[in-house]
Amino acid sequence: MVTGASGGLGTATALELHRRGARLVLTARRRHLLDELAARTGAEVVVADLADHDDVERLCGLATEMDVLVLNAGTGAEGDVTTLTPEVVDFVIDVNLRSPIVMTSAFARHKVAAGAEGQVVLVGSLSGLVATPRTEMYNATKFGLRGFALSARQDLEHTKVGITLVAPGFIRDAGMFADNDVTLPPGVRTKSPQDVADGVVRAIRNNPAEVFVSPTELRVAATLGTVAPGLSERLQRRMDTKKMASGG
Repeated sequence: MVTGASGGLGTATALELHRRGARLVLTARRRHLLDELAARTGAEVVVADLADHDDVERLCGLATEMDVLVLNAGTGAEGDVTTLTPEVVDFVIDVNLRSPIVMTSAFARHKVAAGAEGQVVLVGSLSGLVATPRTEMYNATKFGLRGFALSARQDLEHTKVGITLVAPGFIRDAGMFADNDVTLPPGVRTKSPQDVADGVVRAIRNNPAEVFVSPTELRVAATLGTVAPGLSERLQRRMDTKKMASGG
């Protein structure tokens, strides 16, 4: 099962998994896009809104029949901390954090009880390691997703169920970074949607704790942000990352 399959990284991942012989269940909100992808992959389509708790519960029932979950769906919140509303906060948490936690828990509970194998791939972000301005909710949920993944993985150590976090950096051509028209400084390298799809395949095959889909320098910068957030903030201020986030 691939969530958020109707576009961007979800579509690229679904196509790669199909190419490798997987039988797919694709889910997202936009049926016409799912139907187009299903016509190319022979997949089953399930329309669902991850902000709707009943839809998530329905997906949990289907998830127990899967061998692999690729929980890719995600959303951002534009603006800054002064413009956040409770509705926006709830929506981003539901889609980015609550739904993957609930689905992973249901999947793991079923597989462990049955003594069966299974793999969960949670698609996070380097934004789960280092904070940037105007991305409070995205940072908060991706930080939370990473913490959940690494903790749950330890809970499942002596079972046949694996959990891997795939953390993309800046991805060109598709996904939220590309859709939001973020301007990068000269020399900052990107990765492709295919690179993310390949990272998901590595996660399914090898069950590492994390798969980073980013150039080495971005991975180093993200690590710096985790150990020296004050220094990271000063560097971002010098680079005017607020302006970049606004597409300037």
